[in-house]
Amino acid sequence: MNALDSIDKQIIALLQSNGKMNNKEIAGKIGLSVTPTFERIKRLERIGVIQGYTALINRKAIGKELKVVCQVSLKSHEKEGIDVFESAIKELSEVSHAYHVAGATDYMLIIEVGNMEMYQDFLKNQLAGIPHIGQVNSSFVMSELK
Repeated sequence: MNALDSIDKQIIALLQSNGKMNNKEIAGKIGLSVTPTFERIKRLERIGVIQGYTALINRKAIGKELKVVCQVSLKSHEKEGIDVFESAIKELSEVSHAYHVAGATDYMLIIEVGNMEMYQDFLKNQLAGIPHIGQVNSSFVMSELK
């Protein structure tokens, strides 16, 4: 991978804080003209440092009041079971993030739904229907700090 210099790191930080910032604004903040700034951003995209742009959504504004951290352990660690579980999780719109982790559990899921009843329905009718799940532990987010 290409080494990142301090200007690259400044560009990354600026885009992380505001992905809609245009090249002229970025150039002004890092002390370069627009053309070299544009070329640096394109290089960062080309080498895979910048993988895309996204919008941060206020989940409450779209009716997703409840955020759940869900820890899932599989019954076994055979490739077929892992593949089935991972494929199924990718299809569930309620799962906003999914991580394969090391430690006491196998997966950490972030579930976003409207309320507790909706989470119960999701748990019973979608998550529990995925083969190879051994155990599920749920923690409910009370507030987001960072």
